[in-house]
Amino acid sequence: MPSPASPTTPRPGTARPAAVPALTARAGLVAGAVLTVAAALLAALLVGITAPSGLADPGAVVRWGTSVVTAVGRVAGAVVVGALLLAAAVLPRGTGRVASDGRAWPATVLVAAVAAGVWTIAAIGDLVLGYATVSGTPPSSAGFGAELGLFVTQVPMGRTLVAVVVLAALVCVVALLVTTPRGALLAGLTALAVLALQSQTGHAAGDANHDLAVTSMFLHLSGAAIWVGGLAALALVAHRLEDDLRPTVARFSPVAGWAYLAITVSGLVNAGLRLGGPGDLLGTAYGRLLLVKVALFALLGLAGLAHRRAVIPRLQPTASGRAPALFWRLVAVEIAVLGAISGLSAVLGDTPPPVPQARTGELTPAEIVTGHPLPPPPTTELWLTSFRWDLLVAFGCAAGLVVYVRWVRRLRARGDRWPVSRTLSAVVGLLLLAWVTSGGPAVYGHILFSAHMIQHMIMVMVVPIFLALSAPVTLASRALPVRKDGSRGPREWLLGTVHSRWATFFANPLVAAVNFAGSMVVFYYTPAFELALTTTLGHLLMVVHFTLAGYLFVNALVGVDPGPTRPAYPIRLVLLFGTMVFHAFFGVALVTQEVLLVPEWFGLLGRPWGPSALEDQRDGGAIAWGISEVPMLALAIGIAIAWTRDDERTARRQDRAADRDGGQELAAYNAMLARMAERDEAR
Repeated sequence: MPSPASPTTPRPGTARPAAVPALTARAGLVAGAVLTVAAALLAALLVGITAPSGLADPGAVVRWGTSVVTAVGRVAGAVVVGALLLAAAVLPRGTGRVASDGRAWPATVLVAAVAAGVWTIAAIGDLVLGYATVSGTPPSSAGFGAELGLFVTQVPMGRTLVAVVVLAALVCVVALLVTTPRGALLAGLTALAVLALQSQTGHAAGDANHDLAVTSMFLHLSGAAIWVGGLAALALVAHRLEDDLRPTVARFSPVAGWAYLAITVSGLVNAGLRLGGPGDLLGTAYGRLLLVKVALFALLGLAGLAHRRAVIPRLQPTASGRAPALFWRLVAVEIAVLGAISGLSAVLGDTPPPVPQARTGELTPAEIVTGHPLPPPPTTELWLTSFRWDLLVAFGCAAGLVVYVRWVRRLRARGDRWPVSRTLSAVVGLLLLAWVTSGGPAVYGHILFSAHMIQHMIMVMVVPIFLALSAPVTLASRALPVRKDGSRGPREWLLGTVHSRWATFFANPLVAAVNFAGSMVVFYYTPAFELALTTTLGHLLMVVHFTLAGYLFVNALVGVDPGPTRPAYPIRLVLLFGTMVFHAFFGVALVTQEVLLVPEWFGLLGRPWGPSALEDQRDGGAIAWGISEVPMLALAIGIAIAWTRDDERTARRQDRAADRDGGQELAAYNAMLARMAERDEAR
């Protein structure tokens, strides 16, 4: 196994690439940094947010510096995310069976650490200047420090900004200690947590459709960070890539494509929330800035298309590791344009949109509690046609469906077969998950406990059956390429997770059954239920946990994916009937309960139609008791069919063995019975 090359010494027999590509890439970085600041200042000047305020003016430094600090922080955070992504799943490490240089890997981690330090400083500046802007108080004024202390301890926005500073500093420390792809992944997930906090600031904080605004902003920031940061990190370590350039670019290209799609979808959602119509595009400062951003974004799309079609196929490995000059020129142009977009985005976040984001007028009790108007009484048509998009889950389901179909086509292209029934199961399961989290069950599950219970039962008991029967892990292990250069790609991460100690523990049939049944009690009789109703993160964790818990349980009973050591069929039936009994007791407990769950939510909606909140909760208990019987019965039938088929396969295998050896096993068995009979007669 080859050892990693020295960071300063090239491998024998190779020459350093010319300095021109590296200089071109670094020139793009400098241009991107300059354009970031220039675009932020120019856009701020054009929309008028740098003009002195007539009431409480925080000062010229605050007015001009806020957008610049925000833009610098966003670019630094993007470099952190992009560099850690390259280290976790893209860059070769020079430790595999295939020779690779690996010199860029430690340099990329160092880039992430330095960028995280800049991110932390920018987050501190964003906190101070942000409070100065909100309060209209210059930082140099007397008592500013004490007021800032109250802001960061008593006001939710202040606590969020402090959390951003702390987590950014934590990412900096962790990145300095990273030596493996697993450590890079851990640091990258922490950086994404910072983006999740930042998505709750700006316009999304007071948006009338808060959940959709926050999730779309998180998707937007994440996509931009992956794209901007990945390109910037590539440019910073360009002089160390050498022979690693081709695999790095080939692996990053589809990632950039998905990031572009995420930015497009989330941008359309954000524009729909903040623009009243096409006239706002040219008639308002916000709309004009948005048009400039869209034009620059389209230019980036063309550059990415040129990369994929014209440049990447020319990145053939050479003795010098030299890349075509056109590649680095396009990278430089992309980074420069991305810098300008980052500056514009920072100003857009501080510019009032045409559509007021705060609710106005007299609010209904439902709007005060849930943030949404009370829907009309539920009907069959409304259950099927009502939608309130859960953007992250819907985007994930659509992406999962596209990836699954592409994997199937990849298998068929090389002559392998994949059952159509499994593909249909994946389609039904993902579409059902998207509907149950964005359709009628989501709309009415927010105000009716009975509707929430229908949503929950479908999500935890019906969707996992289709997902487990689609065998996604088996398909991925066959369709994804194997990495041999020491890096960890999607296949390595997936199989490493499946065969890890934690996954093996939770996939154990007994543990999966306890988790499947017991987590319902923990969820509904602890503050977790209230967090799922009141916070976006709590809702997402609920969806992920119960869908995954259901998948692990179903996969242990009738699935084909690797992971658990499945018990004998009688034990499987015992586990299944045990969970059925538990669900029945859980439903009965809800039916007979006299105390309302989360009364601050369901008891204060002012709903003029339907049963009372307590009666509706009892209806939800009856639903939990009765609706679980159908999928459980389907699983029991599936286990019985699998048991029968297993016996038939065993019988056929024994028949084939008897045909090969002339029935010696049966003859030996009959002889044993005869000897036993003779001993009995003798006694």
